[in-house]
Amino acid sequence: MRFHRFLLAGFVLLLDQATKAVIVARFSGYTVVPVIPGFFRLVRVENTGMAFGLFSDSSSPLAFWLLTLVAFLLWKDSTSSSLGGLALAVILGGAAGNVVDRLARGKVIDFLDFYIGRHHWPAFNLADSAIVIGAVLLLLDLARARTLHPSRPSTGSGP
Repeated sequence: MRFHRFLLAGFVLLLDQATKAVIVARFSGYTVVPVIPGFFRLVRVENTGMAFGLFSDSSSPLAFWLLTLVAFLLWKDSTSSSLGGLALAVILGGAAGNVVDRLARGKVIDFLDFYIGRHHWPAFNLADSAIVIGAVLLLLDLARARTLHPSRPSTGSGP
């Protein structure tokens, strides 16, 4: 089962890198291509942070340790839930995609820009999306586990 999860992480990584390669090849510098006017456009933005430009002042050792932690959790298979394993695999693939960018380019390529009027969500990429989707799946898995196995109230008989 672990192999399938690492395979999924690799697929997310490859898909992320392929989309970034297309953006880098077709867009030079800061480029804007409206897709849905007033709501969504493709851009080429480079940032030195992690997902959504967060931690742009931090160094790459933080990214390395976060990636190592997620890979370890996935390898250890600390969750017996298939949803939890899926979540960790998607997070690992997304995190690896951004780490590859940081190592290869010194920055991350973002290209998805959602906005309404003058209010923009930070530009992001497929790796960022995978990290967020994985985090949501992990939260759903935790919520489901609590629903299926609620903690038992204490009987009061203890030391």
